[in-house]
Parts: sequence; structure tokens; C-alpha cells
Amino acid sequence: MGTVYITQDDAFIGKIDERLNVRFDKKTILDIPLLKIDGVVVLGRATVSPAVISELLERHITLTFLTDTGRYLGQLQPEVTKNIFVRKAQWQAAGESPQAIHLVQSFVRGKLKNYRHLLLRRQRETTDLDLSKNITRIEQAIAPIDTTHNIDSLRGLEGAGSAAYFGCFNEIIRVMEFEFTHRNRRPPKDPVNSLLSFGYALLRHDVQGAVNIVGFDPYLGYLHCERYGRPSLALDLMEEFRPIVVDAVVLSALNKRLLTPTDFVTEPLSGAVSLIPEGRKTFLKLYQQKKLSEFKHPVLGRKCTYQEAFELQARLMSKYLMGETEKYPPLVLK
Repeated sequence: MGTVYITQDDAFIGKIDERLNVRFDKKTILDIPLLKIDGVVVLGRATVSPAVISELLERHITLTFLTDTGRYLGQLQPEVTKNIFVRKAQWQAAGESPQAIHLVQSFVRGKLKNYRHLLLRRQRETTDLDLSKNITRIEQAIAPIDTTHNIDSLRGLEGAGSAAYFGCFNEIIRVMEFEFTHRNRRPPKDPVNSLLSFGYALLRHDVQGAVNIVGFDPYLGYLHCERYGRPSLALDLMEEFRPIVVDAVVLSALNKRLLTPTDFVTEPLSGAVSLIPEGRKTFLKLYQQKKLSEFKHPVLGRKCTYQEAFELQARLMSKYLMGETEKYPPLVLK
């Protein structure tokens, strides 16, 4: 099972028997059994038939709409699961409760440890690369996490660790044609930031879908503040996956020269940089391959895909909030 990405503008998304059928200019460009789909993402403009909408809702398949540059627009979601007890536990933990503090500690620790492992691995692979100062700064942000019991202070540690990580991100891009100076978005002003933002938008679709499946309210989080329309819990759970999924795909695409500067275009007025259609297809393929690749889950001790791990981590979080386990273990990979 996987996510279907529809990138053709003005495509018609219909249903023939038990198959999703996508047509453009009177020709079928995609035909796939609905049984094999666990998510549909539309990038740009497309017409979705009422029959498809009904079928996706009945099958509990999320339909997400992004702009052609990857900016999130919205989702059509099936009914939230009937497990009210998960949402009750989630709401009871809101604020500066011990459960909320523990989860924020876990989200921040998972993200920063994955940052550290990624930099250590890049340093081992490249003999002329010295990232020790940045790695030390990340370790210094990790060290006080367990003894920090204030969420704002934990956010500060996350910010310090992220600054150290992105402070050397340009050094682990081994292609001279691409340069990264700092993280920018809304809109991204260079190809590297464009890829990061696009990848994080795709990751949001996947993680928010997992959060919905487990029965959480995606808009009540702990690390991310409540904001109208912001799926804070999905963004919380995304943190540990950013380095090991999206950043890994971006670095692979650039360092293996699977994407080149010709795959990007700059909007004259806003300066926004985005992928051209062919470049977008390349990146979507790499992202899908990453999601479906297997690894050994360090807590469960068995192999799973990253796609499965999104839901597994959401379920581990629900078990913690329901009092079935003593702690929430973030996904940390070496």
C-alpha cells in the first residue's frame, strides 16, 4: 500500500469499478486498484468526482491538496475513529502536565538525536568533513532535556539544536551548484529550502493521516502551540521523522545529482523557488521509495517501513497517554 501523487494539472480523478482512474486530455494516465492505496495527494489543480470522494471516505483514505509548489491547502478526511478515550487522555494532558512535558522531552530528544546521528554518519563517510563543533552543540542541547521540566525551555533546546544542525547543512551538501545559508520558508527562496519545505509538506500528510487513524485530535499538540488551523500534534510527531525521512531524501537527491539546478524555477515577484514538473516527479519517487524502505524498529524489534512507523509511533504515544506504558519512546535511528 502507498500514497498516490497526482501532479498533472486539470486531470480528472474518477473511479472505474474498484480502481482509481486518472485521465488527462481524454487519455488514462493512472489506473490503480483502490485496495493498494492508503492516501491520495493532489498537487496543483484537479477535478475529483463525487464517486471518488465517497469511495475514499468509506475506505478511510485521506485526500490531501497541495499547491504545485508543495504548499499545504487542506485535507478531506474520513470520520475520526470512535475511540473517544484516546482523545480524552490527549485533552487531559494538555498544558504543563507531567505527560505533556514527557512527550515534549521525547519529541525534542528524538529529533536532536537523529540530527546528531545524521551528522556523525556524514562525517564518517567523508574524510575531509569536520562537523565536530556542530555535533557538540547538538549534544549540549540534548544533555539537559531530561532535567528540563518547562515546555518553553524545551522549545529553546530544540531551537538551539536545530540551529547547530542547519548551521552546517551546507557542508553536507557535496554539490557545488547548490548552496544553503539558512532555513527560510513561506516562500522558500532557494532550491534546498524548496526541497525541505516540499518534503515536510508530504511528511505532514502522512503523519497527520496516522494521527487520525489512531484517534487523536490532530489540532491539540504539546510541543507546538495551539493555533487556528494548525495540526499541532501531527507537527509534534513529525519532528523525529524530519531528519531520517525528508532530510535524508533531500541530501540523497542533491548529492547523487538526481536533481540539478535546471529542475527548479524562480517566481519573479515573490522570489519563491519550486520544482518544475519533471523535478517534482523525481522527488516524489524518491520520497515514496524512502517511505516504503524497511528498517528494524529499535523498540518493537522487528522490521517495518517508514510508512508503517508513522502509525506505530502514534500508537505508542496513545499507549503512553492512556497509561498503558510508562514512557513514549521516540524513533531514533543510528
